[in-house]
Amino acid sequence: METEKLYYADPFLKEFTATVLTCEPGKAGYLVTLDRTAFYPEGGGQPADHGTLNGVAVTDVHETDGVVVHTVEKAVEIGETVTGIIDWARRFDHMQQHSGEHILSGILCHDYHCDNVGFHLGADTVTIDYNTDISWEQALDAERKANEVIWADAPVEITYPSPAQLEALDYRSKKALTGQVRIVTFPEADCCACCGTHVLRAGQVGLIKVLSCQKFREGVRMEIVSGQRALAYLDHVYDQARSVGQRLSVKPGDILPAVERLEEEQTALKGREATMEDQLFQRIAAEHAGAENVLVFQPALRPDGVRRLADALAHQCGGLTAVFAGEDGHFNYALLRADGADINPQVKAMNSALHGRGGGRNGFAQGSVQASEGSIRNFFNNLT
Repeated sequence: METEKLYYADPFLKEFTATVLTCEPGKAGYLVTLDRTAFYPEGGGQPADHGTLNGVAVTDVHETDGVVVHTVEKAVEIGETVTGIIDWARRFDHMQQHSGEHILSGILCHDYHCDNVGFHLGADTVTIDYNTDISWEQALDAERKANEVIWADAPVEITYPSPAQLEALDYRSKKALTGQVRIVTFPEADCCACCGTHVLRAGQVGLIKVLSCQKFREGVRMEIVSGQRALAYLDHVYDQARSVGQRLSVKPGDILPAVERLEEEQTALKGREATMEDQLFQRIAAEHAGAENVLVFQPALRPDGVRRLADALAHQCGGLTAVFAGEDGHFNYALLRADGADINPQVKAMNSALHGRGGGRNGFAQGSVQASEGSIRNFFNNLT
C-alpha cells in the first residue's frame, strides 16, 4: 500500500500523526513505514526531510514504489500512533532553494533556449548545469527578472494534467514522462514537471542571488542561493566589506577604488624594491667576480629575487652558482651555470640530501629545501 503523502497536500505541515505499519533493522538505524507522512523523501535533487517520530530522530527518508521509508535512530512499535515533527528550518530552506532554482531556470531556459541538465541542492549552495553558453551579464539579467517574479508574489500552481492536457502543455522536463505527472508552475517564470516541495507563493522565496557562472562541458555551471541563504550570504559579504572599508577608511561601497589605489601603490613599491635589489645583487656579484662554484646565503627573498641574484652572480663567476635565501630550517634556492651545462644530477642529489623540492633545465634550477645552513654548506663542499 502506497504511503499517503501529506507533504503534497500541505507543504507547510510541520506536525502530523500516523500509524506505524512496519519497523525493521537497517544499516543506519531502523526502517519505518507509516500509513501517511509529512516527511519528504530524497528525490529530484532535493534532500530528504529530517525531524522526529515520537521524539526519535528521523535521519533519512526514501521512497520505493510509492512507499516512503523513514530511517530512525530507535525502533517504534508496529501499530502505534506516532507524532511526526518536521525539522521546519531544514524543510523551508529546501523549499526556498528548490523554488528559486525553478524560477531562475525557467527564465534562463526561455530566454536562451537551453535545458537544465543538472541540479544539486547542497548544504551551502545550489548548483545548476545548463547546456548552452551563458555570460555573466546574462546570468545577472536573469537574476533581476527572477527577483521581479518573486516581488510580484503570484501563487504557485500545482496541477496533475490529463494525458491530453499534458501533450498540449509546454513544460520543462529532463526526461520523457509517463503516468500521472505533477506540474509545478511559477506564473511568468516556469512550468516544470517536478516531485519536490515548493513554497505556496513566489514571494516566499524571498531573494535569489547568482554567485557564479562558469564554463562547464558544453554549457555552464551556475551557483546560486535563495531565501535565508541569500540573506546570510549577503550579510557575510557586507560584514567583510564593512571591515575592509574600516581598514581602508572608506565606506563599503567605495572599496574597489580604494583597493585599486593600493594596487597601484604596491606596484610602484615593488618596482622600487626590485631596483634596490638589483643594485644590491650587482654589488654582491662584484664581490665574487672571477670566482668558481659560488655559494651565497641571503635573508629571505621572493623566488624571483633568488633567481635574479643567481643570474647576476653567474655573469661574474664561473662554474656553478648557488643562492640560498631564508633562514635555518627553510631556504629558497636557485642554481645556475652560465654555460648551460646540465645540473639535474646535482639538483636531484641535493633535493634528496636536504629534503628539497624543485628542478629546472638548461643549466638552471629553482626550488626550496628544509635544511640548516651548515647542512647546505657540507653538501656543496662535498659536491665540489
